[in-house]
Amino acid sequence: MPVGYLWTVVFIATGTLFALAPVRRPRLLADLSFRLGLVIGELPFVALAWLLLWTAVAIAQGDIDTLAGRAVVALAAVTAAWLAVVVRRGLRGRAAVDRALAEGLGTGWREAIAQDRAAGLRHRRPLARILLRPFAGRPYDVVRVANLQYGAGGRRQRLDVYHHRSRPAGAPVLIHLHGGSYRGGRKNSQSLPLLHRLASRGWVCVSANYRLLPEVRHPEHLIDAKRVIAWVREHGDAYGADPAALLMAGSSAGGHLAALAALTPGDPALQPGFEAADTSVTAVIGLNGYYGPYYGQGPESSPSAHITADAPPFLLVHGDRDTVVPVDIARYFAADLRGGSVATVVYAELPGAQHAFDLFHSLRFEAVVDGVEAFAGWVLSSRRVSEPPHPTAR
Repeated sequence: MPVGYLWTVVFIATGTLFALAPVRRPRLLADLSFRLGLVIGELPFVALAWLLLWTAVAIAQGDIDTLAGRAVVALAAVTAAWLAVVVRRGLRGRAAVDRALAEGLGTGWREAIAQDRAAGLRHRRPLARILLRPFAGRPYDVVRVANLQYGAGGRRQRLDVYHHRSRPAGAPVLIHLHGGSYRGGRKNSQSLPLLHRLASRGWVCVSANYRLLPEVRHPEHLIDAKRVIAWVREHGDAYGADPAALLMAGSSAGGHLAALAALTPGDPALQPGFEAADTSVTAVIGLNGYYGPYYGQGPESSPSAHITADAPPFLLVHGDRDTVVPVDIARYFAADLRGGSVATVVYAELPGAQHAFDLFHSLRFEAVVDGVEAFAGWVLSSRRVSEPPHPTAR
Protein backbone atom coordinates (compact mmCIF):
# COMPACT_ATOMS: atom_id res chain seq x y z
CA MET A 1 0.00 0.00 0.00
CA PRO A 2 1.57 3.36 -1.09
CA VAL A 3 0.74 5.12 2.21
CA GLY A 4 2.46 8.44 1.46
CA TYR A 5 0.84 8.68 -1.95
CA LEU A 6 -2.53 7.68 -0.48
CA TRP A 7 -2.47 10.46 2.12
CA THR A 8 -1.45 13.03 -0.47
CA VAL A 9 -4.30 12.09 -2.80
CA VAL A 10 -6.84 11.95 0.04
CA PHE A 11 -5.72 15.37 1.28
CA ILE A 12 -6.08 17.01 -2.15
CA ALA A 13 -9.33 15.18 -2.88
CA THR A 14 -10.82 16.34 0.44
CA GLY A 15 -9.79 19.95 -0.19
CA THR A 16 -11.23 19.81 -3.70
CA LEU A 17 -14.54 18.50 -2.38
CA PHE A 18 -14.59 21.31 0.19
CA ALA A 19 -13.94 23.81 -2.60
CA LEU A 20 -16.84 22.46 -4.64
CA ALA A 21 -19.29 21.91 -1.77
CA PRO A 22 -18.13 23.68 1.42
CA VAL A 23 -19.41 22.44 4.78
CA ARG A 24 -21.16 24.92 7.08
CA ARG A 25 -21.46 22.84 10.28
CA PRO A 26 -20.36 21.53 12.72
CA ARG A 27 -17.98 24.34 13.52
CA LEU A 28 -14.68 22.43 13.55
CA LEU A 29 -15.43 20.71 10.26
CA ALA A 30 -16.69 23.99 8.78
CA ASP A 31 -13.43 25.69 9.75
CA LEU A 32 -11.38 22.93 8.10
CA SER A 33 -13.64 23.10 5.05
CA PHE A 34 -13.15 26.87 4.79
CA ARG A 35 -9.37 26.84 5.10
CA LEU A 36 -8.63 23.85 2.91
CA GLY A 37 -11.36 24.61 0.37
CA LEU A 38 -10.18 28.21 0.05
CA VAL A 39 -6.61 27.21 -0.82
CA ILE A 40 -7.64 24.53 -3.32
CA GLY A 41 -10.41 26.72 -4.73
CA GLU A 42 -8.07 29.62 -5.47
CA LEU A 43 -4.97 27.58 -6.32
CA PRO A 44 -6.26 24.56 -8.27
CA PHE A 45 -3.23 24.55 -10.58
CA VAL A 46 -0.90 24.17 -7.59
CA ALA A 47 -3.04 21.29 -6.31
CA LEU A 48 -3.07 19.65 -9.75
CA ALA A 49 0.70 19.99 -10.14
CA TRP A 50 1.24 18.45 -6.70
CA LEU A 51 -1.14 15.60 -7.56
CA LEU A 52 0.64 14.87 -10.85
CA LEU A 53 4.06 15.03 -9.20
CA TRP A 54 3.20 12.49 -6.52
CA THR A 55 1.48 10.25 -9.07
CA ALA A 56 4.64 10.29 -11.19
CA VAL A 57 6.74 9.44 -8.13
CA ALA A 58 4.41 6.57 -7.20
CA ILE A 59 4.61 5.18 -10.75
CA ALA A 60 8.40 5.50 -10.80
CA GLN A 61 8.68 3.63 -7.50
CA GLY A 62 6.31 0.87 -8.58
CA ASP A 63 3.75 1.71 -5.90
CA ILE A 64 0.77 1.36 -8.23
CA ASP A 65 1.39 -2.24 -9.26
CA THR A 66 -0.98 -3.50 -6.57
CA LEU A 67 -4.75 -3.33 -6.52
CA ALA A 68 -4.58 -0.77 -3.71
CA GLY A 69 -2.14 1.35 -5.70
CA ARG A 70 -4.37 1.32 -8.77
CA ALA A 71 -7.32 2.36 -6.58
CA VAL A 72 -5.37 5.37 -5.33
CA VAL A 73 -4.50 6.32 -8.92
CA ALA A 74 -8.19 6.09 -9.80
CA LEU A 75 -8.99 8.46 -6.91
CA ALA A 76 -6.27 10.81 -8.19
CA ALA A 77 -7.86 10.78 -11.66
CA VAL A 78 -11.29 11.59 -10.19
CA THR A 79 -9.72 14.38 -8.14
CA ALA A 80 -8.11 15.82 -11.27
CA ALA A 81 -11.55 15.89 -12.91
CA TRP A 82 -12.96 17.69 -9.86
CA LEU A 83 -10.10 20.20 -10.07
CA ALA A 84 -11.11 20.89 -13.67
CA VAL A 85 -14.54 21.89 -12.35
CA VAL A 86 -12.85 24.20 -9.82
CA VAL A 87 -10.85 25.81 -12.64
CA ARG A 88 -14.01 26.25 -14.71
CA ARG A 89 -15.71 28.07 -11.83
CA GLY A 90 -12.69 30.30 -11.43
CA LEU A 91 -12.80 31.17 -15.13
CA ARG A 92 -16.43 32.21 -14.77
CA GLY A 93 -15.42 34.97 -12.36
CA ARG A 94 -14.41 37.28 -15.20
CA ALA A 95 -17.80 36.99 -16.88
CA ALA A 96 -19.52 37.66 -13.54
CA VAL A 97 -17.46 40.82 -12.97
CA ASP A 98 -17.99 42.06 -16.55
CA ARG A 99 -21.72 41.45 -16.27
CA ALA A 100 -21.90 43.32 -12.96
CA LEU A 101 -20.02 46.30 -14.44
CA ALA A 102 -22.38 46.42 -17.42
CA GLU A 103 -25.43 46.26 -15.14
CA GLY A 104 -24.13 48.84 -12.69
CA LEU A 105 -22.32 51.28 -14.99
CA GLY A 106 -24.26 50.76 -18.22
CA THR A 107 -23.30 48.80 -21.32
CA GLY A 108 -21.20 51.72 -22.61
CA TRP A 109 -19.09 52.02 -19.48
CA ARG A 110 -15.80 51.53 -21.32
CA GLU A 111 -16.49 54.54 -23.53
CA ALA A 112 -17.29 56.61 -20.43
CA ILE A 113 -13.82 56.09 -18.97
CA ALA A 114 -11.25 58.76 -19.75
CA GLN A 115 -8.96 57.67 -22.55
CA ASP A 116 -5.77 57.55 -20.46
CA ARG A 117 -7.43 55.33 -17.87
CA ALA A 118 -9.18 53.08 -20.40
CA ALA A 119 -5.90 52.49 -22.23
CA GLY A 120 -4.37 51.01 -19.08
CA LEU A 121 -7.12 48.46 -18.38
CA ARG A 122 -5.91 44.90 -18.69
CA HIS A 123 -7.71 42.76 -21.27
CA ARG A 124 -5.89 39.44 -20.88
CA ARG A 125 -5.41 37.19 -17.88
CA PRO A 126 -1.83 37.18 -16.48
CA LEU A 127 -1.64 33.40 -16.88
CA ALA A 128 2.10 33.18 -16.20
CA ARG A 129 1.61 34.91 -12.85
CA ILE A 130 -1.43 32.77 -11.95
CA LEU A 131 0.28 29.50 -12.86
CA LEU A 132 3.84 30.12 -11.70
CA ARG A 133 3.72 32.84 -9.03
CA PRO A 134 0.27 32.84 -7.40
CA PHE A 135 1.52 34.16 -4.07
CA ALA A 136 1.48 37.91 -3.53
CA GLY A 137 5.10 39.00 -3.84
CA ARG A 138 5.61 42.74 -4.22
CA PRO A 139 6.63 43.91 -7.73
CA TYR A 140 10.01 45.57 -8.13
CA ASP A 141 8.48 48.87 -9.26
CA VAL A 142 6.42 49.19 -6.04
CA VAL A 143 7.88 50.62 -2.82
CA ARG A 144 6.40 49.80 0.58
CA VAL A 145 6.87 52.37 3.35
CA ALA A 146 6.01 50.37 6.46
CA ASN A 147 4.69 51.06 9.96
CA LEU A 148 3.83 54.73 9.79
CA GLN A 149 2.02 55.84 12.95
CA TYR A 150 -1.38 57.49 12.48
CA GLY A 151 -2.45 57.47 16.13
CA ALA A 152 -1.18 56.87 19.65
CA GLY A 153 -2.41 53.27 19.81
CA GLY A 154 0.89 51.52 19.17
CA ARG A 155 1.20 48.86 16.47
CA ARG A 156 -2.57 48.67 16.00
CA GLN A 157 -2.57 52.26 14.74
CA ARG A 158 0.07 51.88 12.07
CA LEU A 159 -0.23 51.82 8.31
CA ASP A 160 1.83 50.95 5.25
CA VAL A 161 2.05 53.10 2.11
CA TYR A 162 2.64 51.54 -1.31
CA HIS A 163 3.68 53.75 -4.22
CA HIS A 164 5.47 53.47 -7.54
CA ARG A 165 9.25 53.96 -7.44
CA SER A 166 8.91 56.99 -9.72
CA ARG A 167 6.51 58.55 -7.16
CA PRO A 168 4.19 60.32 -9.64
CA ALA A 169 2.42 63.37 -8.23
CA GLY A 170 -1.34 63.76 -8.04
CA ALA A 171 -1.99 60.02 -7.69
CA PRO A 172 -5.39 58.63 -6.66
CA VAL A 173 -5.48 56.82 -3.32
CA LEU A 174 -6.84 53.46 -2.20
CA ILE A 175 -7.12 52.76 1.54
CA HIS A 176 -7.56 49.07 2.43
CA LEU A 177 -8.75 47.71 5.78
CA HIS A 178 -8.12 44.06 6.62
CA GLY A 179 -10.63 41.50 7.86
CA GLY A 180 -10.54 39.20 10.86
CA SER A 181 -13.94 39.50 12.58
CA TYR A 182 -12.68 42.57 14.46
CA ARG A 183 -10.63 40.11 16.56
CA GLY A 184 -7.60 39.48 14.37
CA GLY A 185 -5.95 40.24 11.07
CA ARG A 186 -3.26 42.69 10.12
CA LYS A 187 -2.17 45.02 7.37
CA ASN A 188 0.08 43.70 4.62
CA SER A 189 -1.79 40.38 4.53
CA GLN A 190 -4.98 40.74 2.45
CA SER A 191 -5.80 42.05 -1.03
CA LEU A 192 -2.10 42.45 -1.76
CA PRO A 193 -2.54 41.61 -5.48
CA LEU A 194 -4.92 44.58 -5.67
CA LEU A 195 -2.64 46.95 -3.75
CA HIS A 196 0.40 45.95 -5.78
CA ARG A 197 -1.45 46.24 -9.08
CA LEU A 198 -2.75 49.76 -8.39
CA ALA A 199 0.55 50.96 -6.94
CA SER A 200 2.32 49.64 -10.03
CA ARG A 201 -0.16 51.65 -12.09
CA GLY A 202 0.77 54.89 -10.29
CA TRP A 203 -1.69 54.89 -7.39
CA VAL A 204 -0.83 55.46 -3.74
CA CYS A 205 -2.21 52.57 -1.69
CA VAL A 206 -2.54 52.45 2.10
CA SER A 207 -3.01 49.29 4.17
CA ALA A 208 -3.87 50.02 7.79
CA ASN A 209 -4.19 48.24 11.10
CA TYR A 210 -6.90 49.25 13.56
CA ARG A 211 -7.60 48.40 17.20
CA LEU A 212 -9.37 45.10 17.83
CA LEU A 213 -11.57 43.29 20.29
CA PRO A 214 -11.38 42.94 23.26
CA GLU A 215 -9.25 46.07 23.64
CA VAL A 216 -11.94 48.26 22.08
CA ARG A 217 -15.46 47.94 20.69
CA HIS A 218 -17.55 49.78 18.14
CA PRO A 219 -17.28 52.67 17.35
CA GLU A 220 -13.57 52.74 18.28
CA HIS A 221 -12.65 50.69 15.20
CA LEU A 222 -14.57 53.17 13.07
CA ILE A 223 -12.79 56.11 14.68
CA ASP A 224 -9.49 54.46 13.73
CA ALA A 225 -10.65 54.12 10.12
CA LYS A 226 -11.52 57.80 10.04
CA ARG A 227 -8.12 58.65 11.51
CA VAL A 228 -6.54 56.82 8.58
CA ILE A 229 -8.55 58.94 6.13
CA ALA A 230 -7.55 62.11 7.98
CA TRP A 231 -3.90 61.01 7.97
CA VAL A 232 -3.97 60.47 4.20
CA ARG A 233 -5.47 63.90 3.63
CA GLU A 234 -2.80 65.50 5.80
CA HIS A 235 0.29 63.48 4.82
CA GLY A 236 -0.55 61.76 1.55
CA ASP A 237 1.00 64.41 -0.67
CA ALA A 238 4.43 63.45 0.69
CA TYR A 239 4.01 60.18 -1.22
CA GLY A 240 2.44 61.68 -4.34
CA ALA A 241 -1.21 61.25 -3.31
CA ASP A 242 -4.11 63.43 -4.40
CA PRO A 243 -6.68 63.11 -1.57
CA ALA A 244 -9.38 64.49 -3.88
CA ALA A 245 -9.47 60.96 -5.36
CA LEU A 246 -9.68 58.72 -2.29
CA LEU A 247 -11.28 55.27 -2.49
CA MET A 248 -11.94 53.09 0.55
CA ALA A 249 -11.73 49.29 0.39
CA GLY A 250 -12.07 46.52 2.92
CA SER A 251 -12.14 42.74 3.23
CA SER A 252 -14.66 40.94 5.46
CA ALA A 253 -14.87 42.99 8.68
CA GLY A 254 -12.79 45.61 6.88
CA GLY A 255 -15.62 45.87 4.34
CA HIS A 256 -18.04 46.61 7.19
CA LEU A 257 -15.65 49.25 8.49
CA ALA A 258 -15.02 50.82 5.08
CA ALA A 259 -18.77 51.04 4.38
CA LEU A 260 -19.48 52.63 7.77
CA ALA A 261 -16.67 55.15 7.34
CA ALA A 262 -17.87 56.10 3.86
CA LEU A 263 -21.49 56.50 4.96
CA THR A 264 -20.74 58.70 8.01
CA PRO A 265 -18.42 61.42 6.65
CA GLY A 266 -17.69 64.34 8.95
CA ASP A 267 -19.71 63.00 11.89
CA PRO A 268 -18.09 64.83 14.86
CA ALA A 269 -19.11 62.09 17.31
CA LEU A 270 -16.95 59.66 15.33
CA GLN A 271 -14.00 62.04 14.99
CA PRO A 272 -13.01 62.97 18.56
CA GLY A 273 -10.10 65.40 18.48
CA PHE A 274 -10.18 65.75 14.70
CA GLU A 275 -13.75 66.92 14.18
CA ALA A 276 -12.81 69.37 11.40
CA ALA A 277 -11.05 66.73 9.27
CA ASP A 278 -12.57 65.83 5.91
CA THR A 279 -13.31 62.09 6.13
CA SER A 280 -15.37 61.76 2.96
CA VAL A 281 -14.37 59.23 0.31
CA THR A 282 -14.86 59.09 -3.46
CA ALA A 283 -16.07 55.46 -3.65
CA VAL A 284 -16.09 52.19 -1.72
CA ILE A 285 -14.97 48.66 -2.62
CA GLY A 286 -16.21 45.80 -0.45
CA LEU A 287 -14.58 42.38 -0.87
CA ASN A 288 -16.36 39.45 0.83
CA GLY A 289 -17.62 42.05 3.28
CA TYR A 290 -19.89 41.77 6.30
CA TYR A 291 -22.59 44.46 6.34
CA GLY A 292 -24.83 43.53 9.26
CA PRO A 293 -24.96 44.86 12.84
CA TYR A 294 -21.87 44.82 15.05
CA TYR A 295 -21.63 42.25 17.86
CA GLY A 296 -24.52 42.65 20.30
CA GLN A 297 -25.45 46.11 19.06
CA GLY A 298 -28.54 47.35 17.29
CA PRO A 299 -29.21 48.06 13.64
CA GLU A 300 -27.53 51.48 13.91
CA SER A 301 -24.18 49.66 13.87
CA SER A 302 -24.99 48.32 10.40
CA PRO A 303 -23.95 50.29 7.29
CA SER A 304 -27.52 50.03 5.98
CA ALA A 305 -28.70 52.31 8.81
CA HIS A 306 -26.56 55.17 7.46
CA ILE A 307 -27.41 55.07 3.74
CA THR A 308 -28.43 58.47 2.37
CA ALA A 309 -29.14 59.75 -1.11
CA ASP A 310 -25.66 61.26 -1.37
CA ALA A 311 -23.77 58.07 -0.48
CA PRO A 312 -20.68 57.45 -2.64
CA PRO A 313 -20.59 54.79 -5.38
CA PHE A 314 -20.08 51.19 -4.19
CA LEU A 315 -18.53 48.11 -5.75
CA LEU A 316 -19.42 44.96 -3.79
CA VAL A 317 -17.86 41.59 -4.66
CA HIS A 318 -18.88 38.39 -2.89
CA GLY A 319 -18.55 34.64 -3.37
CA ASP A 320 -21.64 32.48 -3.71
CA ARG A 321 -19.95 29.71 -1.65
CA ASP A 322 -18.96 31.98 1.27
CA THR A 323 -19.44 30.06 4.53
CA VAL A 324 -18.12 32.82 6.81
CA VAL A 325 -20.30 35.71 5.58
CA PRO A 326 -23.30 34.25 3.72
CA VAL A 327 -23.87 35.80 0.32
CA ASP A 328 -27.39 36.92 1.27
CA ILE A 329 -25.86 39.60 3.51
CA ALA A 330 -24.10 41.19 0.54
CA ARG A 331 -27.20 40.88 -1.64
CA TYR A 332 -29.37 42.65 0.94
CA PHE A 333 -26.83 45.44 1.42
CA ALA A 334 -26.59 46.00 -2.33
CA ALA A 335 -30.39 46.21 -2.47
CA ASP A 336 -30.42 48.68 0.45
CA LEU A 337 -27.87 50.87 -1.32
CA ARG A 338 -29.82 50.85 -4.56
CA GLY A 339 -33.00 51.71 -2.69
CA GLY A 340 -31.58 54.56 -0.59
CA SER A 341 -28.81 56.12 -2.69
CA VAL A 342 -28.73 57.78 -6.07
CA ALA A 343 -25.10 56.78 -6.62
CA THR A 344 -23.90 53.84 -8.70
CA VAL A 345 -23.92 50.40 -7.08
CA VAL A 346 -22.09 47.51 -8.75
CA TYR A 347 -22.67 44.06 -7.25
CA ALA A 348 -20.66 41.08 -8.51
CA GLU A 349 -21.30 37.55 -7.27
CA LEU A 350 -18.46 35.13 -7.97
CA PRO A 351 -19.37 31.53 -8.88
CA GLY A 352 -17.67 29.01 -6.60
CA ALA A 353 -15.87 31.62 -4.48
CA GLN A 354 -15.29 31.05 -0.77
CA HIS A 355 -14.59 33.77 1.81
CA ALA A 356 -11.17 35.50 1.62
CA PHE A 357 -10.79 34.95 -2.13
CA ASP A 358 -8.56 38.06 -2.21
CA LEU A 359 -5.42 36.38 -0.87
CA PHE A 360 -3.83 35.04 -4.05
CA HIS A 361 -3.13 35.83 -7.69
CA SER A 362 -5.88 33.43 -8.74
CA LEU A 363 -8.04 33.31 -11.86
CA ARG A 364 -10.90 34.67 -9.81
CA PHE A 365 -9.17 37.49 -7.94
CA GLU A 366 -7.25 38.69 -10.98
CA ALA A 367 -10.65 39.20 -12.64
CA VAL A 368 -11.79 41.11 -9.56
CA VAL A 369 -8.66 43.29 -9.60
CA ASP A 370 -9.38 44.17 -13.23
CA GLY A 371 -12.96 44.98 -12.26
CA VAL A 372 -11.85 47.20 -9.40
CA GLU A 373 -9.54 49.14 -11.69
CA ALA A 374 -12.32 49.54 -14.27
CA PHE A 375 -14.80 50.68 -11.60
CA ALA A 376 -12.26 53.13 -10.18
CA GLY A 377 -11.47 54.47 -13.65
CA TRP A 378 -15.18 55.01 -14.29
CA VAL A 379 -15.69 56.79 -10.95
CA LEU A 380 -12.67 59.05 -11.39
CA SER A 381 -13.61 59.84 -14.99
CA SER A 382 -17.19 60.70 -14.04
CA ARG A 383 -15.91 63.06 -11.35
CA ARG A 384 -13.17 64.45 -13.58
CA VAL A 385 -10.53 63.79 -10.94
CA SER A 386 -7.00 64.13 -12.24
CA GLU A 387 -4.79 61.10 -12.48
CA PRO A 388 -1.09 60.99 -13.35
CA PRO A 389 0.05 59.14 -16.47
CA HIS A 390 1.18 55.56 -16.04
CA PRO A 391 4.69 55.63 -14.50
CA THR A 392 6.21 53.70 -17.42
CA ALA A 393 5.05 56.47 -19.75
CA ARG A 394 7.50 58.78 -18.04
